[in-house]
Amino acid sequence: MAMDLFTADAAVPIDTTVGYDSRDPHALSIAFHLLGEDPVVWRVDREMILTGSLGPTGDGEVRVRPTPDGGLLLRLGPPAQCAVVRCRQETIGRFVRETFVLVPEGTEEHHIDWGPLLASLGH
Repeated sequence: MAMDLFTADAAVPIDTTVGYDSRDPHALSIAFHLLGEDPVVWRVDREMILTGSLGPTGDGEVRVRPTPDGGLLLRLGPPAQCAVVRCRQETIGRFVRETFVLVPEGTEEHHIDWGPLLASLGH
């Protein structure tokens, strides 16, 4: 998915991959592929993306808001060290809507892979 990373001087295109895994049904993964480094992956709530298309939303290290020209700004990280990226609302919105076809709202708990959590708790 095409995204731009905002720097102090300009908006720079950044190679990204957006994914979805029904075993973690509430979240999208957004992998930022940086030159010579392993991708930086953020998990973002799929509902937050839709809500952020309508107006500012988010708390803590993830905030989302629309732009007047049909974009969506994502602020990722703590305020003093955050990355701000922009994508097209239409493109990411279509992707999120497809996740609701795979895992309808209200059925998420049936798709969560509880095994790793239970194993870590010694069950």
